[in-house]
Amino acid sequence: MANQSGYHVAVVGATGAVGQQMLKTLEERNFPISKLSLLSSKRSAGKTVLFKGEEVVVQEATPEAFEGVQLALFSAGGSVSKQLAPEAVKRGAICVDNTSAFRMTEGVPLVVPEVNEADLHEHNGIIANPNCSTIQMVVALEPLRQQYGLKKVVVSTYQAVSGAGLNAINEMKQQSKDILEGKDVTPEILPVGGDKKHYQIAFNAIPQIDLFQENGYTFEEMKMINETKKIMHMSELEVAATCVRLPVETGHSESVYIETEKGGASVEEIRSLLANAPGIVLQDDPSNQLYPMATTSVGKNDVFVGRIRKDLDRDNGFHLWVVSDNLLKGAAWNSVQIAESLVKLQLLK
Repeated sequence: MANQSGYHVAVVGATGAVGQQMLKTLEERNFPISKLSLLSSKRSAGKTVLFKGEEVVVQEATPEAFEGVQLALFSAGGSVSKQLAPEAVKRGAICVDNTSAFRMTEGVPLVVPEVNEADLHEHNGIIANPNCSTIQMVVALEPLRQQYGLKKVVVSTYQAVSGAGLNAINEMKQQSKDILEGKDVTPEILPVGGDKKHYQIAFNAIPQIDLFQENGYTFEEMKMINETKKIMHMSELEVAATCVRLPVETGHSESVYIETEKGGASVEEIRSLLANAPGIVLQDDPSNQLYPMATTSVGKNDVFVGRIRKDLDRDNGFHLWVVSDNLLKGAAWNSVQIAESLVKLQLLK
């Protein structure tokens, strides 16, 4: 599909859960596309995908497939990004990568447009999209950081299985059905496909997302810790995370405790600050049981914040509940938003 005005855009991993959301988001935002290339593994090549009512044939992702591409959105796993993003850059493309391949690489900006859009000026062809659970948290914390300063963050996550891919969703649904029918289940995917043991996700909470590191934290927890510091340019920020997988299909929830540099802020002040911040919807009315939930975040681009409370023992301590659609703001929408920022800042040739 082609029209005259716009950019030659490639979506790598076009048939996956996030790739599908990226296409939907590009369509909904009416991103200026003159030509669209859909790229994926050899296995999915030849399939067709609908975009703006037209069928687009998926091609195999090879270095040559990036000839003429100006913007490449990657969401096909870290090894594919490591192999092909440099090839795309060589051919003149700017890559927005949705994997963890380049996030902590020196010289690669790690961007959440509401927080550090200006970092896009520093790119060398590759821009990294942060981890889903990091994105929603920093969107909620940045207005507070700007107003009151930030010393410490402690987060516990309640993460949806869609973050582990389509197969994980199917496993959860099948297990739930089997257990309700009194059948035995044999878990094969969660918590981590490649790890030694697998556990039932249905009717369960698994305190492991990604592999364990030497220090006892999981890779997912370390991503949240390191990425938050990088995005906020605060190597001295104290961050701790515990990441848990729940039997929820879509929408990550987070319980976040923060300590600000300045004390004395009221809950009302924090509410009004967040209510007026970009990308945030405040849902915080305990008297009417109004608070963010995974089910009500699905399909929406925003980050929802509620349950804002002052800590009972510390004047500079606050508790928040943060929820967002992990496939949208946590992945596809943040990537497209970065692309829109590149256009706005005239960084996309």
